[in-house]
Amino acid sequence: MGHEFELEKEITVAATPDQVWDAIATGPGVDAWFMGRSEIEAREGGTTSFTMAGQTELSTVTAWEPGKRFAYTGEAGDDGAFMAVEYLIEGRDGGSTTVRLVHSGILGGDWETEFEAMKTGWDMYLHTLAAYLRHFAGRASTTASGFRPGVDGPRFWAAVRERFGLGTEVAEGDRVRLSDPELGTVEGVVDYVDLPSFLGVRTDDALLRFIHSGEHRGSVAVLGHHLYAPGADQETAERGWQNWLGGLPA
Repeated sequence: MGHEFELEKEITVAATPDQVWDAIATGPGVDAWFMGRSEIEAREGGTTSFTMAGQTELSTVTAWEPGKRFAYTGEAGDDGAFMAVEYLIEGRDGGSTTVRLVHSGILGGDWETEFEAMKTGWDMYLHTLAAYLRHFAGRASTTASGFRPGVDGPRFWAAVRERFGLGTEVAEGDRVRLSDPELGTVEGVVDYVDLPSFLGVRTDDALLRFIHSGEHRGSVAVLGHHLYAPGADQETAERGWQNWLGGLPA
């Protein structure tokens, strides 16, 4: 039997409603801060597609009010499970905008684990949206993803901290530096910390996201990087980061 759920999140970002709309309601905009690859048909009743790790999910646009409201509902599975997402946008004084997210639907299977993963996942991705709008708004993103299942969480995070020159205690604003034969030198600051699930790094031309799913979701180590440097090559970046991920202790 499926379980109904509703999850609400709200953030205020340093951007105009039009900038927020471009980031949440266009394919290139979503690709600049969210996982996978998205395509959005710009009308109510249109189709959206989300592709991740070779899997594509289709949804129908249920609300299309540019600069104000965007919503879509996914196709229901054989067990009746589905998800719906709604964004509400409201401009504020000083050029900022409040973004309210409502994620609802029906979860099947291990719904409690999935719900907890969505709660923490949205915190990280909404933070990434805010960082994109503040530091890289309007810039095209090349996305580099990587996956490695069966990775022990504490060992993974210890290796990530060691490679980036971080200590046991990690805080936003900590400086990081990584040297790698394929990736070269990566320098920046920690911009998001929610261990043992997420660690974010911001450089002058990238938002780097390191994720561990936890043992209840397969102990998968995930990389979801957004590269804003002109001419960044996805295949080269993904190969380099996947090799880096594969070189970490399991």
